[in-house]
Amino acid sequence: MTFLDTGPGLWSFVLLCLPSVFIIVDPPGAVPVFLAMTAQDTPGQQRAMARRASLIAAGVLGFFALTGNLLFTFFGFTVAALRIAGGVILFTVGTEMVSARPSRAKQTDEEVQEGIEKPDVALVPLAIPILSGPGAIATVVSLGVQAVTPVHTAVLLVSIVVTCFTAFVVLAHSNAVKKVLGDTGLRILGRIMGLILAAIAVQFVLDGLKDALPPLAQGWRNSAH
Repeated sequence: MTFLDTGPGLWSFVLLCLPSVFIIVDPPGAVPVFLAMTAQDTPGQQRAMARRASLIAAGVLGFFALTGNLLFTFFGFTVAALRIAGGVILFTVGTEMVSARPSRAKQTDEEVQEGIEKPDVALVPLAIPILSGPGAIATVVSLGVQAVTPVHTAVLLVSIVVTCFTAFVVLAHSNAVKKVLGDTGLRILGRIMGLILAAIAVQFVLDGLKDALPPLAQGWRNSAH
């Protein structure tokens, strides 16, 4: 197999990757928290923190996307188990987004308060866990395991880079974004993205069950005999 081999379902994978990564990272959803944590900073300082946070988040997500198979080997769990677990996490985040509630899977009140009190929030809590939290990591690991060719892996990495670059642009211009969209616009956008994320999460769970049930059923049949 060469790098140019696209493998099965490339375009389906492309259409899955970018929306999944973008929506779980949710750059617009980070705007209110970012503004609260950097209220005393100059626009230049805000841009610098947005840049560092986006680079760190891209590095974290890229690392887990490339090393997901090692996690499977080390812990001994299956792709189906990760899809189901990741789907449950994503569904929780998605339903909270639909309800316009801050997701505790991405950030807690304590982390936000700590960020307000810190002079530099680029690493914690902005990059981790707001931009690259458990849900985002579970998503890229699951997608990384589904990347059956180098082209699929490249698609996933490009999706991460595009999403994190968008996060930088959005956060670097967070005052303008909030001015244009307003609190109501951000909430409406968050609800739409949450609905899409919930649908993606359900698909993750269904795919996991589809992979897990035949071996389980076969095992039950063998034990019955």
